[in-house]
Amino acid sequence: MKHWLEKIDWWLLVLLIAFATVSITVITSAMAGQQYETNFAERQIMYYILGFIIALSLMFVSPRRLRQFSWPVYLIGNLALIGLFILPESSFTPIINGAKSWYRIGPISLQPSEFMKIILMLILANITYRHNRFTFNKTIQTDFNLILKIAGAALPPMLLILLQNDLGTTLVLIAIILGMVVVSGISWKILIPFLGTVAAIGSALILGIIFKPLWIEKLFGIQTYQLGRINSWLNPEAYSEGDGFHLIESMKAIGSGGLLGKGFKNGEVYIPENHTDFIYSVIGEEFGFIGSVLVLILFLALFLHLIRLAQYADNPFSSLFLSGLISMLMFHVFQNVGMTIQLVPITGIPLPLISYGGSALWSTMCGIGIALSIFYHKTKTL
Repeated sequence: MKHWLEKIDWWLLVLLIAFATVSITVITSAMAGQQYETNFAERQIMYYILGFIIALSLMFVSPRRLRQFSWPVYLIGNLALIGLFILPESSFTPIINGAKSWYRIGPISLQPSEFMKIILMLILANITYRHNRFTFNKTIQTDFNLILKIAGAALPPMLLILLQNDLGTTLVLIAIILGMVVVSGISWKILIPFLGTVAAIGSALILGIIFKPLWIEKLFGIQTYQLGRINSWLNPEAYSEGDGFHLIESMKAIGSGGLLGKGFKNGEVYIPENHTDFIYSVIGEEFGFIGSVLVLILFLALFLHLIRLAQYADNPFSSLFLSGLISMLMFHVFQNVGMTIQLVPITGIPLPLISYGGSALWSTMCGIGIALSIFYHKTKTL
């Protein structure tokens, strides 16, 4: 019988401590520009302390118990999203940055859409696990039935989040769904045409926005000004005083960092809210190419560790959940880093475990806590 200390995933905890160190260091450096009155680094320390408490608490909850409570938690998550629409604006449901997407309890603001990412992983893992467990004759029809079950559970929260004009989080949910569907056991005879169709539609929309924006406006009722982020991504100089400003300044900051960077607290390029979505620009400017690559290597180490854990998990439910968590983190990193260097359009997606923020960090730590639980309660040896 293993001692409980031997059942802790110490490598994952070491990685979390490394991320916390990077996050607090870079946010402290971002504060040197004195564009803020609040010390966000101190707040991030408090957010991380609470995040570690959440993760370590979840570690002792077995994956079996998490699966049993996935439906009640899913219901609570959707009710929290609906509450943002039906409750009037108040100190409890304030409008922040033009959106009513948070609940505020004293000094703490909670964004339900962030936690819905983890809840969706749990419910889809449960649905897929139960479907495969009780399907004795696997056919194309049973695979279609699983797709319908997944769609039925995923659409309500996706629509509620999209109605909040939160396209970034909606894209993250899509990435989670696709990642979990790929490993769900659904036949590639269905997956290849499905994924090909999704890719074709997405490509057609992007090409339409670039070359025929008026067609997109007529077909979908989208106004030309609403395509600003796409246009500024393709030609930021033409939108330097509007949507393209952040991108130009971000590339200027990263480019000026050179190989080794300008040094801690020596950032010179002004980027509004650089401690949140554009934290990677601070890393590029102040710690250079070497610092930027080291951060990406840290993420790679996290991905590889979670992939290995998914391979050796005791049950399909745990493997499915970890697949969703890996998909979410990979998409976050690709989108956030990509938007700072003009690889993809700008969206409000933070760099996980590094960008400033309570809800985003706590929801990620919930996912990490469940990963710790999977390791703690497993019987196989990695």
